[in-house]
Amino acid sequence: MDVKDFYYDLPQELIAQDPLEDRSSSRLLVLKKGTGEVGHTSFRHIVDYLEPGDCLVLNNTKVIPARLLGEREGTGGKVEILLLKRRENDVWETLVKPGKKARPGTRILFGGGLLVGEVQDIVEDGNRLVRFSYEGIFEEILDKLGQMPLPPYITHALQDKNRYQTVYAKEEGSAAAPTAGLHFTPGLLGEIREKGISIAEVTLHVGLGTFRPVKAEHVQDHHMHSEFYQIGEEAAKAINETKRRGGRVVCVGTTSCRTVESAARDLKAKRQQEGLPAQNGAVQKEDVVQAGSGWTDIFIYPGYQFQVMDALVTNFHLPESTLVMLVSALAGREQVLGAYRAAVEEKYRFFSFGDAMLVL
Repeated sequence: MDVKDFYYDLPQELIAQDPLEDRSSSRLLVLKKGTGEVGHTSFRHIVDYLEPGDCLVLNNTKVIPARLLGEREGTGGKVEILLLKRRENDVWETLVKPGKKARPGTRILFGGGLLVGEVQDIVEDGNRLVRFSYEGIFEEILDKLGQMPLPPYITHALQDKNRYQTVYAKEEGSAAAPTAGLHFTPGLLGEIREKGISIAEVTLHVGLGTFRPVKAEHVQDHHMHSEFYQIGEEAAKAINETKRRGGRVVCVGTTSCRTVESAARDLKAKRQQEGLPAQNGAVQKEDVVQAGSGWTDIFIYPGYQFQVMDALVTNFHLPESTLVMLVSALAGREQVLGAYRAAVEEKYRFFSFGDAMLVL
C-alpha cells in the first residue's frame, strides 16, 4: 500500500479556522461501513444512531498550553518550544524552533526568566530534552505563559482556550486535542446516558504523531511515535460487559480507538506469555481489555483486525495521514475516500474545528 493511495483533493476554504459557537450544531456525515451508504444530519442527532447497550468510549485527556515563546539567554534570539511529553518531573521531550541553535547547554528564558529551560540532549527526530527551572508550581506558570498548540493549518487566533478542550477533559498531558470529542455538550452526553448507553472514559495523551506528516512512500514503512495511555477499572468493566452482551463499542476519536485496541493487544500478549489460549471468534466470553497503563505506538491501517471497536466518531483528517488510514481500516479505503468526496461536495468543514463523521 502506498501513502499516496490515501490522498484526496481538499479546497483550502473548507479548512475550519474557528470553532462553532454551539459545539453540537456541527454537521455529521454517517457512513455505513458495509454498504458505503452516506447520510447527512446534525451532530446533536447522533443519539438517534446509538442503541441501548452500546458503550461510548471518550478520551478524557486535557490539552496543556504546550506552546512556549522565549528567547535564548545571552543573544535574545527568538525560540519556540512545544512540550511533547514529560520524561521526568521537570524534564520534557520538546520540539524546538529553530532547532539548529538549540544545542545541549543552551538556556532559554520565558516570561523574562519566570521559567528557564536548558537543553539537555538531542533525541529521536531531532527533538530536545529540556530541563525547566522555576519557582512555584510548573502547571500554574505554564498556564500563565503557555499558548494552546493549535495545528499549523489553523491561522486564526483562538479567543477561548476552552474551545480546544472537550467538555469532559480531565487528565492533563496532551499536545493536541482529541478533536472528535469537541462536538459533545454536557446536555448531549446526558441524553446518551438516558437512552441506556454506557460511557467509558479512557486516557491517551496526544503527542508528536499529530504534528508529523507521513514521509514514507509505503504505508508499512511508517513508524508511529509512542503515546501514553491508561484505562481504569470502571472503563474496562464497561467495555468488557458491552462486548459480552453483544453491544457495540463506539469510540469517539482515533485516540480512543488506539487506546482500546492497544489495551486488547497488550492483554493478548500477556495471555500468550502466561500460556493461556488467545480468544477468537465473534462472541467474546473473556475480557477483551483490562485496566492498566502503558505506552503505545500502534499503527492501524487497512488489513488490521479490530478487537474491540465496532463504530467510530471522528473528524475529517488530512490527506495521506495515519488517521485517514485508521478510518479506512474500519470502513474500507474506497468507501472512506468516497465519503470524503461527498463531504467536499456538500462543503463540510474539515479538520480540528470542522464537522464530524460517524462510521457504523
